[in-house]
Amino acid sequence: MKPKFLTTALILAFGAGAGACSAADLMGVYRDALGYDAQFASAKAAADAGREALPQGRAGLLPNISLSANSQSNNIDATIQSNPSVQRSANYNSKGWTVTLTQPLFRWDRWAGYNQAEAKVAASEAQFGLAKQDLIVRVAQAYFDVLQADEALSASTANRKAIAEQLEEAKKAFEVGTKTVVEVHDAQARYDLATAQEIVADNDLAVKRQQLRLVAGKDYPSLKNLRNGLAIPRPQPDDGEKWVESAEQGYLGVQAAQAQFTVAEQEVSKQRAGHLPSLDLVASRGRAVQDNNITTQVGSDSTSTVVGVQLTIPIFSGGAVSSAVSQSIALKEKANADLDNARRSAALLARQSYLGVSAGLAQVRALEAALVSSQSALESNKLGFEVGVRTNIEVLNAQSQYYDTRQKLKKARLDTLAALLKLKGAAGTLNESDLEAINGLLE
Repeated sequence: MKPKFLTTALILAFGAGAGACSAADLMGVYRDALGYDAQFASAKAAADAGREALPQGRAGLLPNISLSANSQSNNIDATIQSNPSVQRSANYNSKGWTVTLTQPLFRWDRWAGYNQAEAKVAASEAQFGLAKQDLIVRVAQAYFDVLQADEALSASTANRKAIAEQLEEAKKAFEVGTKTVVEVHDAQARYDLATAQEIVADNDLAVKRQQLRLVAGKDYPSLKNLRNGLAIPRPQPDDGEKWVESAEQGYLGVQAAQAQFTVAEQEVSKQRAGHLPSLDLVASRGRAVQDNNITTQVGSDSTSTVVGVQLTIPIFSGGAVSSAVSQSIALKEKANADLDNARRSAALLARQSYLGVSAGLAQVRALEAALVSSQSALESNKLGFEVGVRTNIEVLNAQSQYYDTRQKLKKARLDTLAALLKLKGAAGTLNESDLEAINGLLE
């Protein structure tokens, strides 16, 4: 455990040479996830399937051409009714073919179906875009979780080592009679607790690495870390209500719901077309060949061409069309309610994300100041302990506060960056360039 952490620390500290080259960055992990993540692969396949709705809808407006052919062997035995004693029989072959073309001239249900297909494709593309944005967020979150867990392990290890030093000093001071056994026992208890915390942190880091592997499909011995003292930019525009307005229209979940509402609207139109007449252009050409038959005793070979229009007027369908119309209207109302819910959810997500960014930035500033103060307090307590004006317990408390503040600052920075990504996702503007911008903040 310890050699592994020291190797990682050296890589992150120096950031050069062969070790730095082996450290993966955020964009590298994202590219791996594009080709591995099962959720994204499923969404991509669903988008490919959804795009096929358009050619299927268009097919209903285009000509339908079919070819049929037949060949028959006929065996007929006939009795003349006026003279039952006279019987005739014949064996002959007949064959033929027919090519039929049907071109819809007026079929409202098919026009509605074509418009519906366009909306289905739009919904599919929006869902795929949402899946891609979700992958960006999931990759970033998994990456940040590893960095946070690594920081927790680093802090736990450093804290345990520092407590071990304090424990040894307390033991030596007790042996010479300058410290009490209470301080030794307190240092020992803190050391045992720090050891347990280090084990937990090491296990948590292993779990977070496996979660990253689940997304990207690879083990990453080391990851590039955030630069120290980086300034996280505020969201632009720096106005929560403008982000909410953008989310209500631009969030891809809203766009998908809007497309589904259009699908439902066109379904109503399609079902109402069941009450309307339909008009088709019908053309056919065929040939029939027959050997000598029992009637004429001669064969025949005929070719025919037919062109015309066919009008169909629905009269009564047992109430099925009216019921289908009522059903489609109810489903349209459901789609409209789903659209309202999507807009409200997008607005809530935008508000939460914006508040998360604002609170995160404020927390980062406060923790940066707290870290400086904690470091100063730790140094002062160490100096005071050396000159005998501070106890070992006070040094340990200052030490724990310093490492706790360091962890909280790292977490606040990572959480703020994650909230920025979620905010842009809520507005529908999140893309790979946003991930590249965060990648530029790494060492």
